[in-house]
Amino acid sequence: MTNKSPTLFGAVIMIDDPLTEGPDLESPLVGRAQGFYGSVGLKSMALLMDMNLVFMSPKYNCSTLSILGRNPVLKTYRELPIVGGTGVFQLVSGIATAKTYFLNLTTGDAVVEYNLIAGHY
Repeated sequence: MTNKSPTLFGAVIMIDDPLTEGPDLESPLVGRAQGFYGSVGLKSMALLMDMNLVFMSPKYNCSTLSILGRNPVLKTYRELPIVGGTGVFQLVSGIATAKTYFLNLTTGDAVVEYNLIAGHY
């Protein structure tokens, strides 16, 4: 289906991307965004995202936040659930809001701003 689908339905992409303080490529690195996403919309562009934010600073010592949910990538504002975490983020839940800062449809490169609201028990 992927080759014939305008939404790339069925495509699965693995990610291991830099996680920075800001959208500038020279912004300080704070960790990695690792996981995968798959195209799940037959008629509209939407991704199922499983993304782990791995924080590398000594303060967080490779602690992670896990995001899992549907991302309608062409919408301006998106919400994804934070479903858990490890290390200093154990038992965390919350929401991640996503906003595309830059998107190149030819290469698939994107810079996305995530704001996190999380509760810790």
